[in-house]
Amino acid sequence: MSTTDNPSTTDHDSEQVARANATDRVPVVFVHGLWLLPSSWDRWAELFDEAGYVALTPGWPDDPDTVAEANADPDVFAKKTIGQVADHFSSLIEQLDRKPAVIGHSFGGLLAQIIAGRGLAAASVAIDAAPFRGVLPLPISSLRSAKPVLGNPLNRHRALPLTYEQFRYGFANAVEEDEAKALYEQFAVPASGAPLFQAAAANLNPWTEDKVDTENPDRGPLLLISGETDNTVPWAIVNAAYEKQKRNPGVTEVAQIPNRGHALTIDNGWREVATTALDFIKRFV
Repeated sequence: MSTTDNPSTTDHDSEQVARANATDRVPVVFVHGLWLLPSSWDRWAELFDEAGYVALTPGWPDDPDTVAEANADPDVFAKKTIGQVADHFSSLIEQLDRKPAVIGHSFGGLLAQIIAGRGLAAASVAIDAAPFRGVLPLPISSLRSAKPVLGNPLNRHRALPLTYEQFRYGFANAVEEDEAKALYEQFAVPASGAPLFQAAAANLNPWTEDKVDTENPDRGPLLLISGETDNTVPWAIVNAAYEKQKRNPGVTEVAQIPNRGHALTIDNGWREVATTALDFIKRFV
């Protein structure tokens, strides 16, 4: 499939696909979530490349290259929906010569499960993944984390940044203040409000895009990872997803990383989480 078949595929994404297809290494596709960019995976990509894989860090459609560009033009993020982004990543993966492992964080973790449910992943890791239809718990901390967006129905069609205080609660509650401020400056960008509204209404909408085929026998092995102190996606949500996913005939495992919040993929403890994911991928791919 060429970029003309998928206009949202950037030159950068196409270069990564070409690089992967030029080797005999297994590709690993990293999928970021809301309020982050593909650069949030840079250290992970280096670790997986060193382990013998070929890492791809594609963006969501229209993702800017840098945090500065993203904050200067937040409207590029607006109106991106779960289905649109899932189709974008699926199209990119279908350009690969080999079925990849897929690793996602937050809404990227949800997207990793959607992709796996489509039979497109050799193995998957979903880290503090946003909930899908059938995942019922709604912890108070999750509602508080989502309130800056869900508090105004007009935000569904907007792109919104997080204030530092919102980022501190929703992402960086498990690190010291100085690190939280540094993470906010280095990584935080605006995000589309639409996916949060879709997730909030998923269990009321039979036609929602926020759904995962948990029964597909071609789903492949799946690891769900939870940060123990995550306010945005607490253990109750991850465990409920695990209960749904473990009915699949494929291997389904869940792990909890002690003392980590929602920023566990980018904070000082990232390597422990990355190694947990890498060890799982090594077992199956």
